[in-house]
Amino acid sequence: MKKTLVILPVFPGTNCEYDTTRAFEEAGANTHIFVFRNLNETEINLSTKELASWIDKADILALSGGFSAGDEPDGSGKFIANILNNDTIKTSIENLLARQGLILGICNGFQALIKSGLLPFAEIGNVTPESPTLFRNDTNRHLSLMAKTVVTSTNSPWLSSFTKGEIHQVAISHGEGKFVVNPKIAAQLFENQQIAFQYCDFDGNPSMDPLHNPNGSNFSIEGIISPCGKILGKMGHSERKGKNLYKNIYGNKTQDIFANAVNYFNK
Repeated sequence: MKKTLVILPVFPGTNCEYDTTRAFEEAGANTHIFVFRNLNETEINLSTKELASWIDKADILALSGGFSAGDEPDGSGKFIANILNNDTIKTSIENLLARQGLILGICNGFQALIKSGLLPFAEIGNVTPESPTLFRNDTNRHLSLMAKTVVTSTNSPWLSSFTKGEIHQVAISHGEGKFVVNPKIAAQLFENQQIAFQYCDFDGNPSMDPLHNPNGSNFSIEGIISPCGKILGKMGHSERKGKNLYKNIYGNKTQDIFANAVNYFNK
């Protein structure tokens, strides 16, 4: 059986590619880390063509967390979003989705998916003043802690093994993780079952209490999917899992979206 191929582009400031690679390989996938070179215009053009070629061969495009370009200019993930909006990359991504491939963005990767237009509606470049975004945490500082999230939808290959109401403990580490969305679009996302995870209290109830919703995300939203379910973006670091981690934290600390994705291709 052909192994699922995951392409993991690394941009200046990306720092979670090794954990993400390990998570996918433990799930049975082959992975390739591609370093996007931005030394000069020539390297950027060559990297763009090479990345598009890798996406054309891949089953999954995974954007790892980190601090791309130091989260500048004016916010997280914009350098990556500019690459995703490049016409060559855009065509390869659209072809990936057309052949039923999957896309994942965690933390900085989620920010890039939002700011490129791939989330929430899988339309690259379609970003308006009304579009959801990710903004500075309410604390106005970087947060690094474990947060409880509840499964709100299972309408995606990434979420296939979960049940609604299931609670996971996930690591968060970000300065701009507050999901901001107007009520009209939020209602649309809930109606379409595009809210994947919400920050929650001990009983699994979505919460706006800073104790449980540390960055102040609107409607307690931690992660969302595209209407087709093939694109998942989330702030929590699901890849930061493993034996003997978080031994003083109770609850389910394994949110194996990676195995779900690989199993999708092995059916």
